[in-house]
Amino acid sequence: MENKKRYFLRDEEMPTRWYNIQADMLNKPELMLNPETRKPITVEELSKLISYESACQELNTTDRWIDIPQEVLDMYRYYRSTPLVRAYGLEKALGTPAHIYFKNESVSPIGSHKLNSALPQAYYCKKEGCTNITTETGAGQWGCALSYASKVFGLECAVYQVKISYEQKPYRRSVMQAFGAQVTPSPSMSTRAGKDILTKYPNHQGSLGTAISEAVELALTTPGCKYSLGSVMSHVSLHQTIIGLEAELQMQKAGEYPDIVIGCFGGGSNFSGIAFPFMRHNILDGKSTRFVAAEPESCPKLTRGKFCYDFGDESGYTPLMPMYSLGHKFKPANIHAGGLRYHGAGVIVSQLLKDGLMEAVDIEQLKSFEAGLLFAKAEGIVPAPESCHAIAATIQEALKCRDNGDSKTILFCLSGHGLMDMSAYDQYLAGSLGNYTISDEEIDKSIANI
Repeated sequence: MENKKRYFLRDEEMPTRWYNIQADMLNKPELMLNPETRKPITVEELSKLISYESACQELNTTDRWIDIPQEVLDMYRYYRSTPLVRAYGLEKALGTPAHIYFKNESVSPIGSHKLNSALPQAYYCKKEGCTNITTETGAGQWGCALSYASKVFGLECAVYQVKISYEQKPYRRSVMQAFGAQVTPSPSMSTRAGKDILTKYPNHQGSLGTAISEAVELALTTPGCKYSLGSVMSHVSLHQTIIGLEAELQMQKAGEYPDIVIGCFGGGSNFSGIAFPFMRHNILDGKSTRFVAAEPESCPKLTRGKFCYDFGDESGYTPLMPMYSLGHKFKPANIHAGGLRYHGAGVIVSQLLKDGLMEAVDIEQLKSFEAGLLFAKAEGIVPAPESCHAIAATIQEALKCRDNGDSKTILFCLSGHGLMDMSAYDQYLAGSLGNYTISDEEIDKSIANI
């Protein structure tokens, strides 16, 4: 009988550097532009918004490895390394010859991968003399992570939470407040951006684009305050590579190497974290691993968006970024995977998709919850609605292996648990959830506003 081990990584083997895939890309991402001058943005200009060190990392396309500060490593050791788990239960439930592994990021103090970037961003802000930090959050995982990281490093934190998620997920709001953060539903009347949006659309339920606008405005108008964000930007993807670097070492212990790597996709942080360390071997060593980003059918920027320069927020405060986008004024459907309701993709991922180094699939909301419940029954973990998209894509690949008799090795990232998303599961089990399909006409209209 096969030895059914659960593979862990010893503390002394935890990576001490992040991996910067930009250094190895044959086609570097196109440059971000200053929204006022429309010229390539500089570190000095970008550091007016985010910490100077984060700005340096954002624009660094030459250094392959970036050292993790000791203070951040000390906090990582509270919960890292995270387990790499062989999903024997799911394999059995599917009757597949595929070997399925998942990297379990739900064991972090706030229940998701987001803390991997919140800690360094808060640390850099504190080191540079900031007193306040502000951000946006969709479902609330990032808001919880930054609220906790801010408390760790002695910063005040203000979070603009997408209004529909603020109402759908009250316990995440409570967690942020428990860590001392001020939480405001977005759009709000506390900023000019929010007032403008509500004046035009009084019943606007919010999006990550609206919340980003409000957080950016607050950061730019408040002394001692910097903006921090949990996805899309390249320095966030950099911090998240701790996931894949650990997984690479753990899979060596298991004696396997992934044929397919899968992550859910909103702006790119989770997917980048699990995929980029393995992708370097495709670029440098001729490996042929497939990389699949799983996004919601209702917000299909990778599968149906346009590659162009666009703003990262609804009001046009952020740098112009070369990205696959549905248009910065796109209003996503009110799906429960709040962390995936974003109009654009990060610049690195966009370039990699454009170059054919990765692929994307869109997943219906009902399919995602069906996959999540199957995983819960098989593995005993209730996944976050965002993670359900990666699980659904994994199941699709595993069933192909069953039908074709292929024994492939599949690795996916379980980005977080769903224990604060049970109202969504209640609605699914009651049959009150539906799918949201965006027509070509709606997408074309939104993209025309870019």
